[in-house]
Amino acid sequence: MPPPTAEAPKKEFVHPKAKHAKKQAIRDAYAIEPISAFYIFLGANMIAAFFAPIQDCDETFNYWEPTHYLSHGYGLQTWEYSPDYAIRSWLYVALHAIVGNIRRLLPHSNKVAEFYFVRYALALVCALSQTLMWRAVCLALNPRIGLFFIVALVSSPGNFHSSTAFLPSSFAMYMAMLGAAAFINWRGGLKTSRAMFFFAVGGVIGWPFSAALCAPFLMEEVVFALVGDKDRFFEAAHRVIRGVVAAGLLMFGDMLVNTFFYRKVEIASWNIVKYNIFSKTGGPELYGTEPWDFYFKNLALNFNIWFVLALFSLPMLLLQKLLSKSAETFQTGFRTVVFLTPFYMWLAIFSLQPHKEERFMYPAYPFLALNAALAIHTLLAAFGNADAKSLVGKIPAKLKLAVVAFGLLLSINVGLARIYGLYTAYSAPLSIYQPLFEVGGEGDSVCFGKDWYRFPSSYFLPRDMHAKFIRSEFRGLLPGEFSEAGTGFGLFSGTWLPTSGLNDRNEEDPGKYVDPKSCVFLVDTQFPEQQKALDWKAPPNEPDFVADSEHWEIVKCEKFMDPASTSFFPRALWLPDWEIIPEKLRRKWGRHCLLQRKQ
Repeated sequence: MPPPTAEAPKKEFVHPKAKHAKKQAIRDAYAIEPISAFYIFLGANMIAAFFAPIQDCDETFNYWEPTHYLSHGYGLQTWEYSPDYAIRSWLYVALHAIVGNIRRLLPHSNKVAEFYFVRYALALVCALSQTLMWRAVCLALNPRIGLFFIVALVSSPGNFHSSTAFLPSSFAMYMAMLGAAAFINWRGGLKTSRAMFFFAVGGVIGWPFSAALCAPFLMEEVVFALVGDKDRFFEAAHRVIRGVVAAGLLMFGDMLVNTFFYRKVEIASWNIVKYNIFSKTGGPELYGTEPWDFYFKNLALNFNIWFVLALFSLPMLLLQKLLSKSAETFQTGFRTVVFLTPFYMWLAIFSLQPHKEERFMYPAYPFLALNAALAIHTLLAAFGNADAKSLVGKIPAKLKLAVVAFGLLLSINVGLARIYGLYTAYSAPLSIYQPLFEVGGEGDSVCFGKDWYRFPSSYFLPRDMHAKFIRSEFRGLLPGEFSEAGTGFGLFSGTWLPTSGLNDRNEEDPGKYVDPKSCVFLVDTQFPEQQKALDWKAPPNEPDFVADSEHWEIVKCEKFMDPASTSFFPRALWLPDWEIIPEKLRRKWGRHCLLQRKQ
């Protein structure tokens, strides 16, 4: 006779109208599997890796070119990598060079394949970071907030720019997401030391200013330590000390790597802070200044309605708490405010700086998405819980849902229109160099005049083909070249040998230019719409090389939008080029061309 089986415990009956049952049902309705979230993030990032144009010439000259030097022995060198200034970390560059060299071990390898392989790796790291932050948000706040966090990121042009950009600010964004995830998620205990380490990685190896995003979370740690008992205070102090020690060890390791490359003791993260804050030669303002509202306009373009929601997230939350009758603990309310603070803090700090660039906002993008997601969650809660006697309560539920759904769909479509618009307008520089692998010869040079800042990097040139500069109307400092000295100088001698013609004052160096007659190939952009103006005349140092059929023949041309002749809306968003569209809302096009000198 078989032994009696233990009776299964009876499930407690919960009436479907019970309040907590409703809340759990709502949470479950918005919950998705972590692997699904990861695939969504990865898909969006892979699209960016394959299609996103290089937005900033700093990405080319300060990161792709040094990486190309480490992997292929030659490349362009900016003053930041001169051992006289040493404000860039070679550890950051070397990590990417290792990834690119892995591609060289695989079949059908070439330099273009290495370029995209690095981008794919960045897409993967970014997707992992996004998934971990999303998971922490779902656990600490609400799965519905997590869902809106996904939508806000993957549909935004901001993510299209930043997710796979080879820039320290993008790397800092990855680390900020990992750090925030560790701070936000208290399951399994507080992870302060781990979170501080991630922020330190972003600050030391990437961009030192990004470590400031850690401040609100550390303030949370301090507040809870002070209101707790003595044991809690010492536990918090222990976690913070461990984080500081980990950051110190990381900085020491970065210093060792930079000492190897520069052949002298250098702390690159300190050097960049010193240059940007304490410089006596002009600092970053030498490269342009913008008005205080620059980031407001830029974020509105890159996140549209999500940016507006992010701006109003804290007022909406406070208003909800004032009107709500629910008894919420101080800890829960305070933590939510802490989660909202990094975006506001970052926007305020950088709006006050004279020198502004779009990439400076990258580390704050995940926090903008979090703020926006929490704002729309608060808005939906207000709609759903409104008193039936109030004005909002009298609006039919289907109408409220339709309004919210229309807003979200409009935002997604506007975001996708900008993403596609950027690709169609500015992708030519990634497309015109392929013929060089067929018609180019060893030792040939490709010259750049007015289009120097559109060069996508030496990864798009065949082996031993160098980029050169000819004189244009630009009067700032152009990059030089890493020394290719070999015998007797050791490994990577170009990273430490003395340089000439490089300075931190953005002063032109005539020694950077070559005679156009020495150029085998040349890249130039032609804008016919601008040439239609009655008073148009080519600048003395920027002739129309594309039209000079006597000396140059066209190898390949691609469409390139003429921003000066195109009005704001078609410049900002993709609009169909239909005949019914007014002329003012159509893009004006030029040609971005690879030319070859006639024999």
